[in-house]
Amino acid sequence: MVGSQLSGSIDGRALAAFGAVLLGAVVVMGVVSGTATVGAETTATMQENVTEEEYVEPAPEEGDEYFEAVANDDTWISYVNPRDEYRDPYLGDGSGKICVTLLNEAGDPIAGETVPNTTVTIPTGEELEWHPHADPITVEYPVTDGYEQPLDADQFGTSDLPQGDGYMDSHCIEMHGQPEDATIEYGEAQIDGEYADDIEVVGYIQQQPAGDGWDTDIDPIEAAESYEEAGGEWAYQSEDTHGQVVVVLQLDRDPAEFDQGNGGDDSDGENDENGSTDDADQNETDDADVETDGSDDDGSDGLPGFGAVVAIVALAVAGLLATRR
Repeated sequence: MVGSQLSGSIDGRALAAFGAVLLGAVVVMGVVSGTATVGAETTATMQENVTEEEYVEPAPEEGDEYFEAVANDDTWISYVNPRDEYRDPYLGDGSGKICVTLLNEAGDPIAGETVPNTTVTIPTGEELEWHPHADPITVEYPVTDGYEQPLDADQFGTSDLPQGDGYMDSHCIEMHGQPEDATIEYGEAQIDGEYADDIEVVGYIQQQPAGDGWDTDIDPIEAAESYEEAGGEWAYQSEDTHGQVVVVLQLDRDPAEFDQGNGGDDSDGENDENGSTDDADQNETDDADVETDGSDDDGSDGLPGFGAVVAIVALAVAGLLATRR
């Protein structure tokens, strides 16, 4: 009788302990699951800010292949540009550049990877008929396909540096040897192609430094003016033989809708095109690979919680068995 009471008492304590351990496991699992959810939401929020990440290319420094020259008074820095041409015959010291910068929704320079098969065209006047990259100027996106030095200029930045912010942001053509009384004309930018509706022409930034250097301590979006305000041309003068204009473009689309739409379209296209069993098997294999990669990247959000629960339950069972003995 005593043995029976003792056994019942032990079983009761063991079951109570087992229940407490299981309750703890549930609490731990809930905490870990909640943490994983928060982590996923943070990542999603960061990805929804823009539809294309910033294109980061440090500006060349002295000794680098594409570094050209710097003014003695640090008013300008020049980089090697494959689209820089010298007029033949050389008719004067008139020089300049016409650039295009494409920004994402956050205002950061991009290469246009998400707007393929899209072209920006800028008409130019008679003075640039000789230039192989003008008449008109065309920029095809993404600029990382088919262009040497996709971004060749550092046009915007801070007052801490002589020019720009130390990172390339614009795609330009340059010209030298223009008559010193010439007028350089450019037309309004036209956008054509697959993603033309996703790009907005913010405006134009025209400057004639007159020897003081390009003013790069500006925000391109805030500084951009309409085509009419910019003027569409600049005229050289004896003391002012350099002129520049930058056409400022920006992505204009909802990041959430863009990501969701692309994902759905890509998936539907794969399902429509891959009708055979072999292709279906291949898709399943690819999906498995993607899921495996995802579990490696997000392991801190998922597997530790599951592992902790399994370990706690195993200890509880072991404790129960030991008690019953």
